[in-house]
This record gives sequence, structure tokens and C-alpha cells, in this order.
Amino acid sequence: MNPPREDRSAPPSVPGRARLIKWLTGPRAIFYGSLVVAFVMASLCATVLYQSRHDAMERARENSRNVALIAERDIERNFELYALSLQAVVEGLGKPEVMALPPHLRSQLLFDRAATADYLGSMLVLDAAGNVVMDSASDTPRKANFADRDYFTVQRDNPNAGLFVSAPFHSRLRNGAPSIALSRRLSNADGSFAGIVMIAINLEYFHRLFAGLSLGPHGAISVIAQNGVMIMRQPYDSAVVGRNISKASTFRKFRSAAEGSFLDTSSIDGVRRLYFFRNFPQLPLIIMVAEAQPDIYAAWRRRALTIGSLMGAFALGFVALSFMLGTQLRRRMRAESELELLARTDSLTGLHNRRTLGEILDLEWRRARRARGVFSLLFVDIDRFKAYNDKYGHQAGDDALAAVARCIGENIRRPADTAARYGGEEFIVVLPDTLREGAYAIAEKIRLAISELAIEHSESEYGRVTASIGSASWTPEQDIDVTQVIKAADQALYDAKARGRNRVATCAA
Repeated sequence: MNPPREDRSAPPSVPGRARLIKWLTGPRAIFYGSLVVAFVMASLCATVLYQSRHDAMERARENSRNVALIAERDIERNFELYALSLQAVVEGLGKPEVMALPPHLRSQLLFDRAATADYLGSMLVLDAAGNVVMDSASDTPRKANFADRDYFTVQRDNPNAGLFVSAPFHSRLRNGAPSIALSRRLSNADGSFAGIVMIAINLEYFHRLFAGLSLGPHGAISVIAQNGVMIMRQPYDSAVVGRNISKASTFRKFRSAAEGSFLDTSSIDGVRRLYFFRNFPQLPLIIMVAEAQPDIYAAWRRRALTIGSLMGAFALGFVALSFMLGTQLRRRMRAESELELLARTDSLTGLHNRRTLGEILDLEWRRARRARGVFSLLFVDIDRFKAYNDKYGHQAGDDALAAVARCIGENIRRPADTAARYGGEEFIVVLPDTLREGAYAIAEKIRLAISELAIEHSESEYGRVTASIGSASWTPEQDIDVTQVIKAADQALYDAKARGRNRVATCAA
């Protein structure tokens, strides 16, 4: 019986570290490495593009804030002028010496500050019934009643209304021109309602102001009263001006803080925008600037498409190139492996050649000496092979050698057992960790298998191709060299031939 032997499924001549290095420099490593590099490049590109997208949003937010501040300051400056004009009229009406002046002088004195203001319609003084009693446009007041306007009713009903900004309306004195009004209350000495002073502002003022502010093709800018009434919106829509949007989600956010920004979808046109809003500190107004999300990301999207396409093409090209390189490397490694196999293998029989046999013998012999294990060797020789060649030709001889080699290979099954062509019609089988009896049994199986091939050999005494086998074994108690084991197996082979061929002979080294 052969003693158990360590697993030799992994060749001992290729240690784990060498296999790892070989894998790391192999075609698969190149391909997977290229995938990792492409993934890293794509990740870096995606990170940069994501940061660029974030920066685009931040720039849009800052731009909206700047636009809102510009519009706010312009509106505050002009409304302050209008408010001063109203206050001057209120104060003048309370002075008896002013009221005693002739109408044209009184009109010049009271309405002088408003005369040079842009986009003003008219400044009127209304009595407690809403009738025009003084008119900046004429010494003789135009006949009209505005008791139904909100700028009148709010002042009438609320003594503390202060400066009131009306909802948009169509002027009855200026052919329906869209306007808003600023009004202040006039009170009698006892505090009762005496009428109002109002000034009409043409909405064209907001048109001109907003037209000079760039917000992209889908941007919007609005001035909204704090009660939710839309005073002006750019792009202009007459159906939107004057609408109450106090129920909209955007307006609720406008009233939640002094200023801020957020993303939301407009209740007016359904466009998603970045809103920046600011409540006027001195006026009951809200300025809102909104850039459309598609406009904010338009330049970024073009840049991302260009960079992403180039990076994608580069990554795919890199992976494809790595794949081609890996394929070429695989072919080269396969060719080198085949060359190495050819260099270590006998081309006719497919068994190890004599050079490889020397390496195997050296390795297994040193291992056997270290482990103090039994080492056996078989020397196989085809009987009367020269006569076979002469009779049947060299091609038939080659076929017979190949058939015998297959028989030898099929009858040594352990991974550590090795067969090699020693030269001509001679073969050597190396059997590490195999006792003499086990070696003999294997030799007998090989001999019998060769005989059962039944290859015709008329020059042989057996009428078929046969083989003689010499077996030699080394035991730990002996102190000899591997060449002596080979000589012993060779001597046993000669003994087998001398005893009639087609048999196995054993000789201890």
C-alpha cells in the first residue's frame, strides 16, 4: 500500500506569492485595473460636475439677490420721493396761509415736488365723499369720484393706515392706463375723516425698471403687496397683474421671513424656479426675483454634456484599449506557455522530456531525503523496438511510442507521479512516497496495459508490442544518490530483458 501524501494539486515550484504576482501582471488584472481606473475617472468627473452644478445654483442665488436689491433700492428711492410729495400736500393743506393763496399759486406750492417725478399720473386731493377737490394737472379740478377705490376706502376705514399702496387699477382720468396709487389720510381737527391725498404711478415705471434686469428667457420678477395682490410681474400679463396670490405656496414662503430663497413651481405658469424674495423694510411690498431652473443649468448642462461625453469616450477607449492589450497579453502568455510546454515536453509522446525529468528527479529526491520518505523509480523499455521500426517503418514506430506513452500516463494517477521519455524507446516513471510493493504493482499494470494494446509485432516472440520494466526503490536508511537509483532501475530492466522480456524486475537501490 502507498502511504498518504500531501495534496500536490498546486505545483510546489509555483509558490503562492509568485502566483499572486503572475495574476497581478496578467491580462485579467489589466482589464479589471482599467475598469477601476475608468470608474475612478468617471467618479472624479461626476464629482466635479456635481460641484459645478451646485456652483451654478449658488451663482444664480447670488445674482437673484443682487437683482432684487437693485430693484428694491430704485423702488424705495422713487417711492420715498412720492411719499414726501404726499406728506408735503398733507402738511400744506393744514396751513391756513397756504389755503388762502390763489388756486394756481396754491397748486404750484402743494404739487411742486411731484412735478418733476417720472411715471406719475396725477396727484389728487379727495374730500370725505371721494370727490376731486384739488388736481395737480389743472387749477380747475376735473370732476370725478373715487370713493370706490381701495386707496380711498382703506384710508376712510382705518385712521392708522399711513402710507397705503393700492392694488393695480385702470385710470379713469388717463384712458385706462394701468396704475397703482399711493395715498395718505386727511383728518379734521377732531380726528374725523376729511378725505385723502393720492398720487397715481404708471405701471410703465416697473416695466422699464424690470426690462433692464437680465433674468434669462424664463425668469420672472414681481412686486407684490403684502396682502398678496400682484402689482407688477415681468414677463407682463394683464391677467396676472392685480391677481391675489395669497393662497399660493410661494407667497406663504415670502411672508415667512424678511428675505430668503427656495425652489418651487410657479402657480402662474407652472415653471420651476429658484425664488429670491425680500420684504421692503419701509414699504408694504415684496420684491421677488426668480430664475428658471432650466436657465440656471443651461450653461452647466452644455458643459456637462461636453465633458461627460469626452470623459465617457475616453473611459470606454481606455477600457477597450486595455481589453485589446489584455487579449494580446493573453495570446502572448498562451504562446509562451505553449513554448514552455514544448520545451519541457516530448513532442511525440506528450510526456516530460529528459531535461524536465532531471528537474523533477532533483526536486523529488531532495524532498524525499528531507521527509525520510520512500522513493521509487520505474525504467520502461519497449521490447525489440529497433526490429519493429525496421519491419513496419518509422511512422508506425512513432505511433507505437505514442500509444505506449498513453498507457504509462493512464496508469499513474496521483498528481505527484511523473512519467518522462528518457530517450528512444525508454521511459522513466517517478513514484515519490511509494513503497517497493506499490511500485511493482504500478509497473505490472503498465506492462499489462501495453501488452493489451495488441499492436502487431511479428519480430517479437510474443507477436505483439510488449515492454520490460525495471523497478528500484530508495529507503531512508540508505545513503545514496538519485543517480544510483536510476542505475538500479536500469539494472533491473536488463534483468527483466535477460529473463525473457515482457516482465517486471525489481532491484533495491
